Amino acid sequence: MRIAIIQFPGSNCESESIRAIKQASLEPVEFLWNQNPHDLKNFDGFFIVGGFSYEDRSRSGIISALDPIMEYIKNESEKGKPILGICNGAQILVETGLVPGLKNNQLGMALAINERIKNGKILGTGFYNTWINMQSSAEPGTCAFNKYLKINEFINIPIAHGEGRFIIPEALLQEMKANNQTVFRYCDNNGKISEEFPVNPNGSVYNLAAVTNTAGNVMAMMPHPERTANGQPIFTSMRDYIQTEKTIDLTPLTYTPPIQTIKQFQPKKNSVELLVELIITDNEAATVKNTLSNLDIYAEIKKFTHWEIVGENNEDLLKKIIKSGELFNSNKEKIITKLENIPNSVSFLIRYKDDFVGQSKATTLTNRLGITGIEKIIKGTVWQISINRGNIEEVEKYILDSHILFNQFSENCYII
Repeated sequence: MRIAIIQFPGSNCESESIRAIKQASLEPVEFLWNQNPHDLKNFDGFFIVGGFSYEDRSRSGIISALDPIMEYIKNESEKGKPILGICNGAQILVETGLVPGLKNNQLGMALAINERIKNGKILGTGFYNTWINMQSSAEPGTCAFNKYLKINEFINIPIAHGEGRFIIPEALLQEMKANNQTVFRYCDNNGKISEEFPVNPNGSVYNLAAVTNTAGNVMAMMPHPERTANGQPIFTSMRDYIQTEKTIDLTPLTYTPPIQTIKQFQPKKNSVELLVELIITDNEAATVKNTLSNLDIYAEIKKFTHWEIVGENNEDLLKKIIKSGELFNSNKEKIITKLENIPNSVSFLIRYKDDFVGQSKATTLTNRLGITGIEKIIKGTVWQISINRGNIEEVEKYILDSHILFNQFSENCYII
């Protein structure tokens, strides 16, 4: 039984993944994103490993999710083959829509920046590395990966991620729970579920550590069972699932995602805006452009960091903030006064719904650098899209439909 170890540029967990697959008496075969995807039909299962594919450009997992190889993996999933995505692999599966299994693999959830919350306060955000307890919350055999874990049984395994917080609309979550798709949850040393840190290490809704598609043969998991012998039941379950004759039901969930709403950006009162542009090569913009061209969407892409600073005496305040160097690096970035007026172009401002970076910058400028008068700082990214010929509205729609710029469950989009 051959398992393709799927790797993208920036994947870095292949060694431990290969070892875990071997220990389950399966044959791991390294498979790079640029190999002949037609060869995927010769494998019995797939393991999309962790790491930082494409340096998390634009958003964790989205560039890999739009890679042509994922269309072939989608086809193999429809044959009932098991597909396991761990950490960055989970982010890729979420962004492809392979989980949770909506009609036409629509995007239905997000994996967002971690929140470590206790007593209603955010203790920390971003990358977090520790050992956690992960409890099986579904009957054994309800998916391809839990045959050897009894319901409520838990294992101690590591996590290491910065964006592992499942965000799922309540109506969709309830449907997934009823369909046994919420298969693994974070718990304490006694098997008790608590929403607060440290039991819930990233603020994930319903303490979710892993979810599956409707048929149970595709699973997105944030913790790393491949890094410890404690996680071997996941892989032995995968092995036995492959050996078993089965029929799968790929009936999609009934939940329908809301239509993306894009509003005109309106800055807050008593605020000033700061646009920051790279003066070195912008690899992130180049990657977005190349990814879109692979989808037959041809456009020029520029990216800017956008800061909205709310406070008193804005001009004086802005001068102090610029002088501090906290919001830009003068060795590789420059401040511009406004976007260039490019014909046949459109610009979008993307902001995380939970803007921890802006909050952190405001705290640093106020408490450490002693700059007073700051009420709030909000960070965003501006994407300017232009085309040489054709209809910009049509290109705009294709780009938005690809979800390459934002995930509506974790981010807001504005037109500027």
